[in-house]
Amino acid sequence: MDLGRVEVPVSPPYPVVIGSGLNVAEVVSGELQPNLAAILTDSNVGPTHAAHLARSLESAGWHVADIVEVPAGEPSKAISTYAGVAGRLARAGMMRDATLFALGGGVVGDLGGFVAATFMRGIDLVALPTSLLAMVDSSVGGKVGVDLPEGKNLLGSFLRPRLVAADLDWLHTLPDRELSRGLAEVVKMGLLSGGGYFDDLERTEAAVERDPDALRALVLDSVRFKAQVVAEDELESGRRAILNYGHTIGHGLEAAAGYALAHGDAVAVGMVAAAHLAREKLGTDLVALHEDLLVSARLPTTAPALEPEKVLAAMGRDKKRRTADGAAGYRFVLLEDVGEPVWGVAVDEEEARWAIEVVVG
Repeated sequence: MDLGRVEVPVSPPYPVVIGSGLNVAEVVSGELQPNLAAILTDSNVGPTHAAHLARSLESAGWHVADIVEVPAGEPSKAISTYAGVAGRLARAGMMRDATLFALGGGVVGDLGGFVAATFMRGIDLVALPTSLLAMVDSSVGGKVGVDLPEGKNLLGSFLRPRLVAADLDWLHTLPDRELSRGLAEVVKMGLLSGGGYFDDLERTEAAVERDPDALRALVLDSVRFKAQVVAEDELESGRRAILNYGHTIGHGLEAAAGYALAHGDAVAVGMVAAAHLAREKLGTDLVALHEDLLVSARLPTTAPALEPEKVLAAMGRDKKRRTADGAAGYRFVLLEDVGEPVWGVAVDEEEARWAIEVVVG
């Protein structure tokens, strides 16, 4: 078992362990003393992996008090679901020294992290991402939260997991479409990073075809880059904002579509919109590069027909905005060149509307 290990150098640090055929219980028990635990999963992942994980943890000395399964999909990142999960943990006898294992994609990770951050004012979290999107992005960095009807991730916190363990074999059961959606964040971070990571984006097509070496390389590239950015700015007061590349319009598209547009697809389209804005505002023409990379990952470069005003309204409620931005102002991350992101770029309402119209079919 060839393990990759990346330390996220915050205080306290935590490891991200990546490999194929991971013995998760062994990896976890090497970092944490076995104790009382619960597993949070969803209706896609749970039937395939949860029982095996529970047996493995039990054999390593853990006591799994409950397996909590929520419906798969973004609607589970809701206050009602959060309350239901917390209630299950209380009834299972979870205490402050217990551990919650979040087994699933980004929704389970965000929801589980918010539960762990707040249940009894905080319990340990072990993140077990099963989707490519979660492996390369949402499981690393400690941002957790749930959605409100008014917008995405409007309730949240920062919580360092004790450990992130990603078994690349879990990707075997991931649908092709979901694999591509995970590559949206890979392309995003490669463009932000430049250098060797950007060069590795030539392996995107092989990753789409599930080449194990390509997938492993891109996951490790992503985790290393994100760990470095998080270490520089854990609470997103400065440079960490670059990780929102493509997300300002992307989140607006998701909300305007009632979350029928998947996150990875929305971010892909949001990056194309940002590339158009950069061409107009910074004189940098990376539009064709973005489109070529996204097509190689089998991702969209335009969104379904949505009303620009609805997208703008959703962007106006985005949690990354500041009061000082004013009613008509937005702050974007744009690229001066590959590996040269700038953040806090002022974009007025007319410019934002134009960028939306460029990418909305």
